[in-house]
Amino acid sequence: MKIFLGLFFSLSTLFSYQALSLEKGKWSFVKTDEYCYVGSLATSSDLPPEKNRGDFYILVYKNIGSPETVVQIEAGYNYKIGPDINVKIDQGNYVFYTTEDLPSAAWTNDDKKVIFAMKKGLDLVVRGESSRGTITNDTYTLKGFTASYNKLAEDC
Repeated sequence: MKIFLGLFFSLSTLFSYQALSLEKGKWSFVKTDEYCYVGSLATSSDLPPEKNRGDFYILVYKNIGSPETVVQIEAGYNYKIGPDINVKIDQGNYVFYTTEDLPSAAWTNDDKKVIFAMKKGLDLVVRGESSRGTITNDTYTLKGFTASYNKLAEDC
């Protein structure tokens, strides 16, 4: 179910993150007729300047009326299939994965734990490896996440 939701949501976001109303370092809440999400652009990345990359961001979303809330990370490149994608929230580490069907996105089997940590945390760092072997560390602020998430929980 999660992959279906992620695939549906990713396909609907192909218009670019500008259509998603995301900003660097801020958590935005968006509600449509079918789903809601909160999301943010990274505050920094250590990608070498000679490397190219698409849009990268993190989303927490759910379909309206559904109890399932999903954390999804868009890399801006295809992840290498196989190795785990590590997400560090303050001192805690969380495992994310990708699939061959949608290799630019990552999910976790511990959405509730990750969301709880995001609500308590200050920073989130995504460490991923591209299909070409480039390692990236993208940093997101969690300032403002709890208020945005609470709106998601209340309005969806």
